[in-house]
This record gives sequence, C-alpha cells and structure tokens, in this order.
Amino acid sequence: MSNSAGTKLQQAEDAADAAAARAAPAHTGLAAQMHLISRALLASRAGKPLLVLMVAIVVVIIVTAYGQIRLNSWNKPFFDALSRRDLPAFVAQLGVFFVIAGILLVLNVAQRWLVEMLKVKLREGLVLDLLHGWLQPRRAFWLANAGSIGDNPDQRMHEDARKLCELSADLGTGLLQSVILLGTFAGVLWVVSQGFSVTIGGREFGIPGFMLWAAIAYAAAGSLLSYRVGRGLIRRNARRYAREAELRFSLVRINEHLDGITLAAGEADERRRLERDLFEVLAAMRRLVTGLTNLTWVTAGFGWVTNVAPIMVAAPLYFAGTISFGGMMMAAAAFTQAVSSLRWFVDNFSVIADWRATLLRVANFRHALAGTAVPPEFDCNITYADGEPGRVVIDGLQIASRAGLEMLQEKEVVVHAGERILIVGAPGTSHALLFRALAGLWPWGRGRIVRPRDEMTLYVPSGAPYLPRGTLREILAYPRSPGRFPPLAFARALTRLGLERLVPLLDQTRHWERELSPDEQISLGFARIALQSPPWLLMDDAFSALSDEALARVLAVLGNELARTAVIYIGRAAQARDPFFSAVLHLVKASGGQVPRAAAAAAGASVLAPHNVPGEDGD
Repeated sequence: MSNSAGTKLQQAEDAADAAAARAAPAHTGLAAQMHLISRALLASRAGKPLLVLMVAIVVVIIVTAYGQIRLNSWNKPFFDALSRRDLPAFVAQLGVFFVIAGILLVLNVAQRWLVEMLKVKLREGLVLDLLHGWLQPRRAFWLANAGSIGDNPDQRMHEDARKLCELSADLGTGLLQSVILLGTFAGVLWVVSQGFSVTIGGREFGIPGFMLWAAIAYAAAGSLLSYRVGRGLIRRNARRYAREAELRFSLVRINEHLDGITLAAGEADERRRLERDLFEVLAAMRRLVTGLTNLTWVTAGFGWVTNVAPIMVAAPLYFAGTISFGGMMMAAAAFTQAVSSLRWFVDNFSVIADWRATLLRVANFRHALAGTAVPPEFDCNITYADGEPGRVVIDGLQIASRAGLEMLQEKEVVVHAGERILIVGAPGTSHALLFRALAGLWPWGRGRIVRPRDEMTLYVPSGAPYLPRGTLREILAYPRSPGRFPPLAFARALTRLGLERLVPLLDQTRHWERELSPDEQISLGFARIALQSPPWLLMDDAFSALSDEALARVLAVLGNELARTAVIYIGRAAQARDPFFSAVLHLVKASGGQVPRAAAAAAGASVLAPHNVPGEDGD
C-alpha cells in the first residue's frame, strides 16, 4: 500500500471513529462510565477499605506538599549562603535539608505502599463485581452471543480490569498531588512576583503575580496542543486492545484443540489464521505508534524548554534587584513545581488515552452485564413459568429460526415424573434449537413451557460434557459441593458406568478432557447424573456417541438407580421403537408460519442480534 493510500485509509478510519463517538449512547460518556464503575466498586466488599486507603493517600499527599513548601523555602538561605561564601550557614542549611529530605522520604515510601494497596483493592472490587454479574444464571450465555460486546470476556475481566485499576490509581494519585502542589506553590509564586512591573513607552505597568500567570499560560499552551495532537490515541488504543484480545483468543483456542488440528494436519491453515490476527494487531500498533510519535513532538519539546523556562521567567525579578540570587532559585523551583502540576495533562496524555480506552472497554462490558439479565424485547416469545412439582407442560411450542418456524406436532404435552419421552425431528429441523428452547436459552418463538417448581433438571447436550477444572470428585458433584454426597457414592457411580479405573484418582486434579477418551468423558457425565439423581433429565441425542457397551451401562442405570427420573430425550426416528421410551413426540416444520421479526434478525450464528459498541472498535 502506498503512503498516500495508507494516509487516506487512516483518515477514513479516523472519520468513522469520530462519527461513531458522536453517535455513542449515553453510557459511553466519560462521566457515566466513571459513575458506573465507581458505584460498582463502592458497593463491593472492597468498598470500605478503598475509602480508608483514599483518605490516607490524601492525608499523606497534603503532608508531603507542606514538606515540599518547606524544602522550597530552604532554597533561599542555602543559595544565599553560597553566594556569600558563608561556610557555617552553608553547613547548617545542609543539616536542614537532610531533615526535610528524610521526612519526605518516609512520606514517599508510605504513599507508594498506599497506592499499591489501592491497586490491589480496586482490582479486588472490580473483578469480583464483574465476575458476579457475568456468572448470573444464563447471563454469560446471553452475553457470549450478543455480538462484539460479548467477545473475549476473559480479556476484559483480567487484563483490562487490571490495567484500569493500576492506571486509575496512578493517574488519580498524580492528579490529586498536582492539584495540591499547584495550590500551595501558586501562593509562593504570587508572593514572590506580586510587585513585578514592566515599562513600556515610558509608562510603568504592574503585573501582580507575574510568575503565576506565566506558569498558567505556559502549561495551558502545552495542554491544548497535546490534546489537539493526541486526542485520536483513545480510539487507537481501544482498537488495539480489541485486536490483542482476538489474537489471544485464537491462541487459546488452538491450544485447546491441538488433537483435532494435528490429526487434520491443519497447522498451516491455523498459522494463516494466526498471522491474519497478528497482522491486524500490528496494523493497530502502527496507527498507535504514529499517534504517540506525533504527541512526543509536543511533550518532549515542552520538556526541554522547561529546563530553562523557570530561570527565564524569574530572571527579570533578579535583574531588577527585586530578589536575591537565592530568592531567584527559590522562585524558579516554585515555578518548576507549579508548571509540573499544570503540565500533568501534557506529561500523562498518552497514559490518559490508554486509561480512557481501557475504561471504555470495561464500562461497556459492565453496562452489558447489567443489561443482559433478561433477553431484549421480542415481537413474539416463548413464555417460561414455574408450575407444580412432578410435571412439565409444553403448550403450543413453536421455535423461530432464520430458516422459519419449527413446532411440536403435539399441541399440548404434559410430562409426568418418571416418564421417558422421545422427541424426533423431521428432516431439516434443529435438535439444538429445541434443546435450547426447552432449557430456556432460546426464547424466540411462541408457546409456553411450565417447569416444575423447586425440582432440579440436569441438561445433557450432545457430545462430550463440560468438565470443570478440579478433582474427579469435584467434577462429579458439579455444581454442588462434594461434601453433600456420601464419600462412597463417588466410587459407586464411577464403577456403575465402567470407570472403575478412575476410582483411585478421585482426588487428583488433571486436564481430564485430554486424558479421557470421548466415550469416557460422556460416561463420566452420566456418572455425575447417577451420583446426583436428578428428578428431571433433558438430553440432546446423548446416546448416539456412546459405544454399545457404554450405552448398555447407561440404560441400566436409568432403568434401576434412576427409575424415578423423568427423561425428555431429543433423538432419532430409529429410537422410536426402543421400549425405554413411553411416548414419542414430533418436531416438524410449521407451514405458513411467520418468523417473528426480532427472532429472524437474531437467529443463526448468534442468539442475540449482533451489535458493535460505539466508540470501542471502529474497524
């Protein structure tokens, strides 16, 4: 790509980002995002420790500012002693310096400890709040299918939350310190230069507080120029973090599926995918490098000028005889402190842009967590209700998808405790959508599902079950505590499903999804069912992946230990003759049915209609 073409592409992307930022909803505003995160932090269990730490930091900064005022005042007698070649006064002032410096050292160490502890507590409160919201019942599922806002939640809760807490603590402390120092040293500059005047055309004009106004003008010029040059860094940082998350997700996904990739000899194809993700990261980094380079012209330029600016501003007072040499050095030091405080925005603009981009990602994620407790509005929807124990009612069920409406041919179905129901699908119908609809994960369609109140249902999807990280004992008891079951029950459940070799390994933690064959993983899932003895089972063609021997064991357990467990099984037409099932239902295409508008937009690859978060990722 030529330089001109690259420049035009960059200009187009920046224009699109600016338009997206203008169209952003209210929750993407800085004040709204800070309020959202602050409220979550204060409501967490880390809220009170956070308040204590922040008060302690404020006290330490105020005391430090007083110490720096005393140190600034020390400049005058010290440099005056040097100008007079007064050795005793020089030595005495050195002693004063070491006392003040020692106290400031203790305060600096205390401030560092408090700030680092603030980062720890900020992260504790924020991550616990995000985890609590993310792992509400079914919320993580809804969010994962809600478009770009649900991409890589691990990145947002781990890396983005960590960075946000660390940058917030550092920037917040620095800003507070700058404000307090500015307030203290502004008074020094005003007093030192309150009698300053200039003569123009034979007339004398007084400029009270000349050095203070000079410091303000100098810092304001740098801040405005920094903002104008570096304002695009926020969007570029946000874009980079989005691309980094995608690359990280791709790497993790490959690591989790090494067996399948290796068996398919798919390394070259996966490498091409990773290279594509990497190139997108590098492109985002190059745009960020350009912005940082342009900003450095401003920050570095003002940094060099600051080396002589204090002396240049204080020199007229010295040459006019208003102040001594020591007074000039004291005024120059006060000017440096004031400008340093006023230049906080200039010196930290790239960090502020980084913080703003991170806040945008975390706050949008937090807002999405609060907004996905229930699905969005539909034109039509399946109604879920709790009913009397011992029965499931499925009334007029229709399921909407992009391909149209599917329905149970039987209009009103009542499943009683202990019954074994088979649902077979006509060609072209979706087992997975029916399973999700019955489980409450796919509400698009029509009809009503009444589930038994206060009775547990275990859901068994097709394929290998989810094996949480932990011991086999914890996997079998999941999501309950192992202590709720008799110790011997674990070994009995494994043995009953032909997994007796795993009994000595019950208390070992391994990567079980790698060590167990697919058949053993499915059998382990049924061992979990045998242990927990749920009153209701909903299965999506879970028998088809089992060997004949394993299937015989599963059916024996369901026919004996779990004889009172009701089973709703979504399977195949050939299983209709199986005496295990007491009734057969039929999933068919609904003729002439109109797909609800919201469902048509949402169905397919995503459960929810995908959307982009304005201002977060303009690509």
